[in-house]
Amino acid sequence: MRHTRPWAKNRANELSAHIEDNGGAARLGIRRYTAPPTHPHAIHLIDGETKPVANDPNTYDVIILGAGASGLMCALTAAQRGRRVLVLEKANKVGKKILMSGGGRCNFTNHFVEADNFISDNLHFCKAALSRYTQWDFIGMVERYQIPYEERRHSQLFCLNSAKDILNMLLDECANAGVEIRCHADLISVAEREAGSQPSLRYQLSVNQQDTLLELHCQSFVVASGALSIPTLGGSGMGYDIAKQFGLTLTKRHAGLVPFMFSDGMKQFCEKLSGLALEVDMSANKTTFTENILFTHRGISGPAALQVSNYWNPGDAITINLLPKINASDWLLDAKHSQAKSLLRTVLSHKLAKGLVAELQFLWWHELAEKPLGEYSDKQLIGIAERLNNWVLKPSGTEGYRTAEVTRGGIDTADISSKTMEAKNQPGLYFIGEVLDVTGWLGGFNFQWAWSSGYSAGLVA
Repeated sequence: MRHTRPWAKNRANELSAHIEDNGGAARLGIRRYTAPPTHPHAIHLIDGETKPVANDPNTYDVIILGAGASGLMCALTAAQRGRRVLVLEKANKVGKKILMSGGGRCNFTNHFVEADNFISDNLHFCKAALSRYTQWDFIGMVERYQIPYEERRHSQLFCLNSAKDILNMLLDECANAGVEIRCHADLISVAEREAGSQPSLRYQLSVNQQDTLLELHCQSFVVASGALSIPTLGGSGMGYDIAKQFGLTLTKRHAGLVPFMFSDGMKQFCEKLSGLALEVDMSANKTTFTENILFTHRGISGPAALQVSNYWNPGDAITINLLPKINASDWLLDAKHSQAKSLLRTVLSHKLAKGLVAELQFLWWHELAEKPLGEYSDKQLIGIAERLNNWVLKPSGTEGYRTAEVTRGGIDTADISSKTMEAKNQPGLYFIGEVLDVTGWLGGFNFQWAWSSGYSAGLVA
């Protein structure tokens, strides 16, 4: 199903038209984004430092660490309440994971979002945020910006044009609300301020921005730094370090939504079939997904494998049903009589790719390869059929955080308010997005968690 709507003018051109060098920022080699005159705030940053909009240039109501999906949502929500908001991003650009997601089309949410689509030690934790800011709320913003999108399989929603549409929308919302964003900003330290003349300012941050050391102060500090997945896009454990500094507990962490690898003869099997995709049932630890798998030169990828990886632990086996809609035993026993003179590979090639059948033949019935189907014993056919419907494999591991779309596990939600995302033992400290022990399925759920958790914190930070 496609949702096609008139497309608004590409904001990328408009944004770049307002980037200029100015004053001290120019001396630091930092560019500024000056909002159009119709915007309520005069200056908003895209990829550098902006001129302060308050008397004290180093003091903010809210400072957010990370300009990804959850950080930008939190920023625009807090700023729309009149809060003075600064977003710190260590990379040279904002929203890198947004831009690469969904093959560049951004699977920004799903039409059907429930708590069952998430993994956590506390399965109830995500419910409050998901109900406070729903998929329909984000879809409403997308439609307000007239962004064309389409619904794909399993109710996944993707941009028709580019993920840039979603990022530009978020940046527009931030600009209209007066959010300040600084890129190339590395957090050196964060500490709780001692009581002084400004008791409402709880936190003091030391930040290195392009070799200039800044000291910043804020009432609320929001950690939206992401997690360990895809370090080339900025993934790191900084959020975990901050959590531990303030006494929060971490759960065990693993790479999630990640391809499987093999080190035995299965690796050669996969290499020979690299590029071949087919729909299967794949399972691990009593959890099954029906989707495509993709053979690669390292192992098995594809949507089904990525989903199952969230439930797999090192040493576990996975099972694959190559014929998910067929009872292979009944089918082959029937074929034994109706196609008695045919070879087994010929019969199977009606349901599976010939290349796959050839490799399975080498594995499972090499000695019977040239024998007509009618000469197989029932026991032989049932043995092959059982493997077709329940192929048990033991991966050597996954590709790890290098290619993982998410990090499974994180900050223990027992230490976090489910309504506000604030640390229970540390007023003014918030954690949102992937850094928490909330991991969504493939299909737009992790973005929805970013929008929902970011919004929940933005309402109160």
